[in-house]
Amino acid sequence: MADKLRIAFMGTPDFVAPTMQALIDSAHEVVCVYTQPPREKGRHKKLEKTPIHILAESLGIEVRHPANFKEASDVEAFKDLNLDVAVVAAFGMLLPQAILDAPKHGCINVHPSLLPRWRGPSPVQYAIWKGDAQTGVSVMSLEKSMDTGPILAQGTCDITDEITFTQLNEVLWIRGTVLLEEVLEKLTETGALNPKVQSDEGVSYCKLFTKEQGLIDFNNTAIEIDRQIRGLNPWPGTWCHMSDGKRLKVIEASVVSDNANGGVGEILDGGVIACGDDSGLQLNVVQPENKKPMDIAAALNGGYLKVGEFLK
Repeated sequence: MADKLRIAFMGTPDFVAPTMQALIDSAHEVVCVYTQPPREKGRHKKLEKTPIHILAESLGIEVRHPANFKEASDVEAFKDLNLDVAVVAAFGMLLPQAILDAPKHGCINVHPSLLPRWRGPSPVQYAIWKGDAQTGVSVMSLEKSMDTGPILAQGTCDITDEITFTQLNEVLWIRGTVLLEEVLEKLTETGALNPKVQSDEGVSYCKLFTKEQGLIDFNNTAIEIDRQIRGLNPWPGTWCHMSDGKRLKVIEASVVSDNANGGVGEILDGGVIACGDDSGLQLNVVQPENKKPMDIAAALNGGYLKVGEFLK
């Protein structure tokens, strides 16, 4: 069979850079990189390239960034690459059928969940936020419908009570990259993929987050709020209102007690917050409005938060 594959990599954020680098370092040939177009950023609205764009350029790999694939010329340019396979990793765009069909072996996607659970754009955040005990990563062949394609490989990962989105996301992409390399190696050896149709049982969906979903409701238990904080930072972030109406970002916290004696949302000694079911949440790192992040001791000593104050 073929000694190496002609591959296009399609990805956007910084956390998929190691996956692209692994393909570049392999025996295969990454002939082109697709990523999201440069976006305006900051007060001066300067156009900023994606992390994948910057990395690919530094390595001398051609970069393309169509806004979509509605232009026939973009579709034809993709077909002209004469690909064996396209690898899609957090690309941020649903691909039309013409693109999915263009490579000899189609498009392979790395998705950080145990499909069919958490189809959609935010699977790692949802797995933590909703209290899953286990998640994983799936390598699949892409279909036009979101995350419904047949599975080529899967690996599992336990979700501990302390792990954050950033930490879990890194673990899952490392494992996903290894699985992807194994799938591509088998493809070079056999000339075919070995897909397995997804189960119709256990299907669930996640959505893009809004800022409003980061608002903490202290009527929830400390465990539920802790999951929200670990899952939704850094985006959209978790926050509440102080007694003066100003916003307080809650960046890190931990569950400390099942017997927090206070009114819901009340700040107790040491920065413990009384939550639903008499549970207690220890604030560890917070950010008062228009201030830099600080530990809870600095927030209390500086008068930004006061024992007996209520957060809501």
